[in-house]
Amino acid sequence: MMSRGGLTRWTLKIHHYTVFPLALGQILREYSVTELHLSLNAGKWNYQSWGVPLVPSTASGAELWAWMGHTHNDTTDTIDARWRGLTNALAGLFCASLGSMDTRRTIIPDIAFRPEGDLPQDYPHSLRYAAIPSENVCTENLTPFVKLLPCKAHAGIASLLNPHRLFDADWHGMSITVRWLENTGIELRLGFGAIMDPVRLSEDSMHWSFQSLFGRALHKSCLIASKSTVLVGMGPTSDGSALVPYGHKLLETSDTRSLAIYDVGHNVEEFQLSQQWVDEKQFSYASMPPQLPITVRRVLTGTEQTHGGLLLSITNEGDTVFTTAWLETMPWFVQFFLHTLELRVEGQQRDDLLSHLSFTPPRDDLRRASMLEAILSVPPHSTLDVKVSFRKAFILYTEHPPDAHRGWDLPAAVLTPLCGDQGASGDTGLVHPYGLGLFDTCGSRLYTSTLLVDLATPDFSMPYNVIIMTSTVVALFFGTIFNLLTRKFVIVRVEKA
Repeated sequence: MMSRGGLTRWTLKIHHYTVFPLALGQILREYSVTELHLSLNAGKWNYQSWGVPLVPSTASGAELWAWMGHTHNDTTDTIDARWRGLTNALAGLFCASLGSMDTRRTIIPDIAFRPEGDLPQDYPHSLRYAAIPSENVCTENLTPFVKLLPCKAHAGIASLLNPHRLFDADWHGMSITVRWLENTGIELRLGFGAIMDPVRLSEDSMHWSFQSLFGRALHKSCLIASKSTVLVGMGPTSDGSALVPYGHKLLETSDTRSLAIYDVGHNVEEFQLSQQWVDEKQFSYASMPPQLPITVRRVLTGTEQTHGGLLLSITNEGDTVFTTAWLETMPWFVQFFLHTLELRVEGQQRDDLLSHLSFTPPRDDLRRASMLEAILSVPPHSTLDVKVSFRKAFILYTEHPPDAHRGWDLPAAVLTPLCGDQGASGDTGLVHPYGLGLFDTCGSRLYTSTLLVDLATPDFSMPYNVIIMTSTVVALFFGTIFNLLTRKFVIVRVEKA
């Protein structure tokens, strides 16, 4: 999708914008975006309990990465200027703080983010990636998101988007994915995901329904939609349950899992879906086996305000070597010491498990973010510990955020499974249990939790104290001098009685 230099990937038919949102299409054309991925999430995704998500981007806060087309004569500064325009335009469209994705947060990964669509080969493309872990998601973001839908939230499945229920979920997030497919054209995916706990909502019962989850039912279908379906995953925990109404198709996805498919594209009556367990009296949580063979843990080490360490632990419970690209994005004041990087398995140093390392150091003068990208190999049935030390630089008192004593949020680390020429095996187990979702053939990306780093903060009350003290001294001095200058001192003789 290019509109600069006489190049374009937008056909005349797409320019009609019959279904494709005009506001988003104009932004993509203006900044020559071929592929775009934007996510706004709140909460921490629990991979071991919830498995692989439908959309890989589950990091807390805002995440944006895009492939932008350009000519061979365009410089890096030109592409960066286009990126700034893209972030500002998306910030205005979705009412988010994406405009702060400047050089302090933007990096250019080499391996972690590959195109999920088809990039045209007749001109080059450049990637930009940025994340804001402290971005909050609220109804101000959902309202413009709903406006991009053909039927808004008045009909179809989108009518279930009740903000009062969605933002009360254990985890919720929205995603906007745009990619170009060679044999199809422009594909736009708008998704909203939420993890809701029926036990918490219905008081110790697994029974759920559209009414209990969303507070409403499907009243009518979207006439513009050519296909509208509701999918219900029937796994091992669905034994002894019944779906109401019945009349659904059943698609077997594995020996223990199946999909119940409801066609709601031509509904003329209210559609209320529910799942009930006939023999259940009171639900009690049972121990569940981990959903994924890969477990990732990332923590900060050290108690000093000037130095610290980062520990990344990757546990591989599978039977094959797990090869992954590890990406760290750090603000400029967190400065890694690469000579302290070490890899250990069961206490033994294993430098051979690191096959690629790319590091972009921070720039203090430009406040540019640093990037650490490496390819790691985790042996089967083992845990790989990666440690690296860093220094916390001092920043100006004007650069501290509000509530500076809380600390700075660090973006989540990204683990991208590799296979084929780069990895040892394509069977990573990081796939959706029902074969759904949008992810690479090697498996879904994994995101760690965000971290909170503590920096040395100045005494912000000192200017206030100085002002108060100075004002008091000046007032006392001025009052004394003013009395001496304006009063006339005379001798008053008091006669004795």
